[in-house]
Amino acid sequence: MATKRLRAYQDVLNRKPNPIEFGGKLSDIYAKNVFHIDVMREYLPSEAFKSMMASVNSGARLDRKNADQVASAMKDWAISKGATHYTHWFQPLTGATAEKHDAFFKPTGPGRAIERFDGDLLVQQEPDASSFPNGGIRNTFEARGYTAWDPSSPAFVIGKTLCIPTIFISYTGESLDVKMPLLKALHAVDEAAVAICQYFDKNVTKVNATLGWEQEYFLIDKALFNARPDLIMTGRALFGHAPAKGQQLEDHYFGSIPERVTAFMREFEMESLLLGIPVTTRHNEVAPNQFECAPIFEECNLANDHNLLLMDLLEKIAIKHDFRVLLHEKPFAGVNGSGKHNNWSLSTNTGVNLLAPGKNPKSNLQFLTFFVNTIKAIHDNADLLRACIASAGNDHRLGANEAPPAIISAFIGSQLSALLDDLEKNIKAGKMTPQDKTELKLNIGKIPQILLDNTDRNRTSPFAFTGNKFEFRAVGSSANCGSSMIVLNTIMANQLIEFKKLVDARIDKGEGKDEAILKELQSLIKQSKKIRFEGNGYGDEWVKEAEKRGLSNLKDTPRALKVLHDKNVVKLFDKMNVLSPRELEARQEIEFENYCLKIQIESRLMGDITQNYFIPAAVEYQNKLIQNVQGLMNVLGDKAGREASKAQISLIERVSIHLNAMKTASDTMLDNRKKANKIDNAEKKALAYCDTVKIHFDEIRYHADKLELLVEDELWPLPKFREMLFTR
Repeated sequence: MATKRLRAYQDVLNRKPNPIEFGGKLSDIYAKNVFHIDVMREYLPSEAFKSMMASVNSGARLDRKNADQVASAMKDWAISKGATHYTHWFQPLTGATAEKHDAFFKPTGPGRAIERFDGDLLVQQEPDASSFPNGGIRNTFEARGYTAWDPSSPAFVIGKTLCIPTIFISYTGESLDVKMPLLKALHAVDEAAVAICQYFDKNVTKVNATLGWEQEYFLIDKALFNARPDLIMTGRALFGHAPAKGQQLEDHYFGSIPERVTAFMREFEMESLLLGIPVTTRHNEVAPNQFECAPIFEECNLANDHNLLLMDLLEKIAIKHDFRVLLHEKPFAGVNGSGKHNNWSLSTNTGVNLLAPGKNPKSNLQFLTFFVNTIKAIHDNADLLRACIASAGNDHRLGANEAPPAIISAFIGSQLSALLDDLEKNIKAGKMTPQDKTELKLNIGKIPQILLDNTDRNRTSPFAFTGNKFEFRAVGSSANCGSSMIVLNTIMANQLIEFKKLVDARIDKGEGKDEAILKELQSLIKQSKKIRFEGNGYGDEWVKEAEKRGLSNLKDTPRALKVLHDKNVVKLFDKMNVLSPRELEARQEIEFENYCLKIQIESRLMGDITQNYFIPAAVEYQNKLIQNVQGLMNVLGDKAGREASKAQISLIERVSIHLNAMKTASDTMLDNRKKANKIDNAEKKALAYCDTVKIHFDEIRYHADKLELLVEDELWPLPKFREMLFTR
């Protein structure tokens, strides 16, 4: 390891684990810091508890008296946990969470004070909202924004603060966050799914969308992180040559977890469990220093809150263990990026997973109904699904190293595909005979056996069926799950509503219920067939085949985001009462602006590091070589000296080539960035950043990485991949 770089992180190799001691059962600490139902029952009067449960289960509004009682109980419970402050915890359109802490403390006179927290403070607050993204919904002088309590997600205590999950809206009532449209989408899919379930089971009165996320992340030693300005400012290494050993041996995957990493994992898992986050899985991922954690399934809104909490915990606890967590989708080129697989399904109040086959033809027909409608929803809204996972970070990840491609397709396995093909062919256009129905029921009854062998999971598929759920694998690791869940639940709700209209129309014309459902499913199978793909999503053949099928290939974020102002997309969100046209337009504007800012920051850093780190190091190395050549000539004479210094002269020339090319590309990038900054239109500016600024990143990096191989190791100013990816 080079002496000059060693000074920045000389204690890295001597780091010791910082374990926490815990001798009890994990189940004993689960949700201890959560104001959940059992705690409410203990702290609340009977009437207030019933009112609270009605609010949680159906969204009923709490009256002032009950709100005061809930607030008082919540305060007393939080104080018993050591809390001194409270905050409305919300999800503005920044991609992160936000909070403003206020003390329970209130002076009541000279030398006297009380702990105060009433229903008004619980239900609604008015934070200063002027600096949060708004996409033009309101002006700075109209900065009022309101946070409103979401009782369906329980309050919790972190450190000394009571955190109350809330929505965030403008003073005009428009959404300025992720949670409010997510709740609306979940309500829409609940109503639509219940209506379909009534065909099969009249006892179903509630359907919850469920979510199980898998969070991937990288760990890097804190000192190495602090020595890389690109990691500090952007979350990814803008430069760095691939090490001789990367992930090609795949020896890190599911390998033994280093002791220091295990100590970190134990602490963040315990903190997660205290907050009711049911994390159950941890393992090494494929890339060196890459890891994954995952919980069991939960109701979608709660699961999303828990994922945001966990990301915050990861970063805070990593620092305590002298690590930094990288949640960027592609922090290191040449190895796997990080995703956040969103495992999605629908579950009834009767305990049935609607995307899991049952034990008889009736339950399997219900499964087929939701399964085929999901595929149709994906087919009809593939571009919208691509837009909801678009980001500057995810653009680096999609289509490489086990990440799915930007082309949206659905993988369901060869045997399920064969079953759908069979259903498509064998349902007759006329009235079905008893023999036809019997034969179809026999085939449908075989679905559980088919799924037993449906274990080949296509890792290149953006949207894969994995036995009892769909796995949306294209979501980026730093993303808020809510963005993709808003889209998925909205398009599913819309599809189920349209399906019911068509089935009811058939029934009204005299067809039997099962026959009407089967014939409509047959129609959906035909209409959505082109979205199903079982092969290699990375191959050039798939790009050509997808184009032939009419599937979009939106390779970058600006072009993906253009989908959001498509009239059908605007109409869909408005019709489902999830996002108004104005709210949707604001989100598109914010995403375009966010993309520009991230590329701008990366561009500035590339120019800075090129000018102030790499050029001086390369010139210093050249000067050492020149002095060596001159010394040889002085000793041996010009001819013999030149002959003896061929290697040095060749190195001088090669360094010059890469140095000049890197500087030229960097200067061109700077000029193009200045031009892009003069564009007022957010969409055009994002396209300019993508097509005229970002386009130079690879060229600059190529020459810088070549210099890393040429310049003397001791002179190279930044930690290298071989050092960062293999710390323990």
